[in-house]
Order: sequence, then structure tokens, then C-alpha cells
Amino acid sequence: MNDQSVSPMWRADPTSRFAGQPEPEFLRGTSILVTGGTGSFGQAFVRTIVQRYRPAKLIVFSRDELKQFEMQNDPVLRDLDCMRFFIGDVRSRDRLEMAFREVDYVIHAAALKQIPAAEYNPFECIQTNVHGAENVVTAAIHAGVKCVIALSSDKAANPTNLYGASKLAADKIFVAARNVAGAKGPRFAVVRYGNVLGSRGSVIPFFRSLVAQGATRLPITDARMTRFWITLAQGVDFVLSCLRRMQGGEIFIPKIPSMRVIDLARCLAPDLEHHIVGIRHGEKLHEVMITEEDSRNTLEFDDRYAMIPDPKAYRRAVPAGLAVREVPEGFRYASDTNPEWLDDAGLRALLGEPAPA
Repeated sequence: MNDQSVSPMWRADPTSRFAGQPEPEFLRGTSILVTGGTGSFGQAFVRTIVQRYRPAKLIVFSRDELKQFEMQNDPVLRDLDCMRFFIGDVRSRDRLEMAFREVDYVIHAAALKQIPAAEYNPFECIQTNVHGAENVVTAAIHAGVKCVIALSSDKAANPTNLYGASKLAADKIFVAARNVAGAKGPRFAVVRYGNVLGSRGSVIPFFRSLVAQGATRLPITDARMTRFWITLAQGVDFVLSCLRRMQGGEIFIPKIPSMRVIDLARCLAPDLEHHIVGIRHGEKLHEVMITEEDSRNTLEFDDRYAMIPDPKAYRRAVPAGLAVREVPEGFRYASDTNPEWLDDAGLRALLGEPAPA
């Protein structure tokens, strides 16, 4: 388990959600658009919005017509007057500007995310993740959107692969967007978090697929490897809470637990052996969400961190009663030195599964 203890927060209430979610009236009658709306996050976000809030329009923007068709026929969504489905690609600025007309809030979740695919297809990765971010910013300014939140990744901090580098570039684009948007233009912010438990392409479905196929052992890249973990529901809650409190220019990072990948494998399949396959090209042993260099511009709240271009000016605008402090000199938020850790019980609680008999 490493030398850190399991965090009481995650043992006592591992499904706790982040504070500051918008109250129902905040989003009532508004128009919300999600790029990449048919992905894992997008679908969870859309379901949450329709269950909690009453928007005038909720627009799913993506290039996958089959997934849009499946969402349109989802029993939760198919009879809702607020739902709109817009086929388009973030590579097309004209299409984005058309989709953003009369939209209040944009959640930018579209990205090319697979590390090996990005390494093999670098031009495609840059077109979607970097030029796509630029197109979202420009379209939001032209259309008069109120707020934009972009989803990032822990791989954007000190990147070692093209995917991480492209997300770092996108983060910089959204943070700098306030310089061209002006005082009356849209506000832009970024949300950066770790591995999403159970999402498509994550290690949990991969391990479970191997178990279902009758595997006798599970592949582990390195016994020391650690990762940050968050659920889809927590990711959605965190984005919504950032939407409510954002001033513009922030990179928000949630306080979430770590777990060694080998411990996760033992929890999912305690009877299976492991074989070490080695770290893939561009993969890190541990993930970082805030580097020592970034710590100089980082503020700490009770449930999150925020990297800010001008922390002193930002602190003056923080609402009264919201505790905020500077992080220590040389602070680093990394998955191997994280003070919060998951044990088997905490992981199962996050997955919504009972403990083994």
C-alpha cells in the first residue's frame, strides 16, 4: 500500500461528491453544449444534467452518429424536449460556431485520448486536441458563450507522450483565452483529473475482460506503478462545481485518492497471479497533476487545488467563507506521494460493489 495510510475521507465516504454544485436555479432555462457528448464522460454528464436540472437545451456535439442514435433512443433521454443532437467535429470551426449559437455553457470533452494511437498518428492528435481547442475558444468568443470548461488529464503535467503534450497545449490555450476574450467575453477554465474508474479504455474493464476470458494471470506494467482514481459521477460533480465557482483562467485539480495498479488487480482478481510486462513507451511510473514549478501559482481549497495565473488577485475575489490558502514552496501533487489512498474496501465502494463474502 506504500507507506501512506488510507485516507479517512475515502474510507468513511468514498462516494463523497465535490462541494459547490450548481443549485437547480443556476442552470434552469439555460442552454448547455457538450463536445464529445457521446463519450463516457459526456453520457454521464448529460444524464446528470437531465436528472438534476431543467435546462432549456442540452446539446450533444460529436462526430459519431451511431452513438448519437443510441443516446437518442435511451429511455432516460428520448422523450425530453430539451435534448438536441448535433453531428460535428471540433476540427471544424464553422461547425462549432453554428452549434454554439445561443449557447450559455460549453463543456469541452472531445479529444483523441489513446496514447499509442496518438504516437502513431501525431498529426491527427494535434488536429483534434490542439487545433480543436483553438476552434472551441474562437467559436465561443464569436458566439457569445458565457462559460467554457475544458477537460484535461493528469498526463498534461510534465508530459512524456504526445497525448499529454497536446493536452498541455490545450490547457495553455484555454487559460490564455481570457486575454483575447476581453472583460465581456466568455470565461474559460480547465479541469484536470486522473484515471476514471470503469470508463472505456481504462484498466478495470481490461482486467475484467481478461478474467471473463479465463486468464490465469494479469499483466502488470510495473509493481510500483501508481495512479490517481476518480469515478465518472465524481468527475461530473467536480466539473459542475467548477462551473459554479470559476472566475476564468483556472486549472482546477480535485483532491482524489491514489492506488497502486497491482493492488487494484489484487482487489479485482485476488486468485490470479501477475506477470510484469514493462512500462509502455511514453508511460509514467507515477502521474503528476501539479509540478513543483506550477506550485508557485497554485491555491488550495478544502476539496481541490486551483492553478491561477495571478493567485494574489484571485484570492481577493474568492467569496467570503470559502477557505483558501497557498501551497508550500516546492509543493508537488503526485500519485506516489498523495496523502489519500484507496484500500480494497474503498475501491469496491467507489465501484458500487459489495465486499466479498
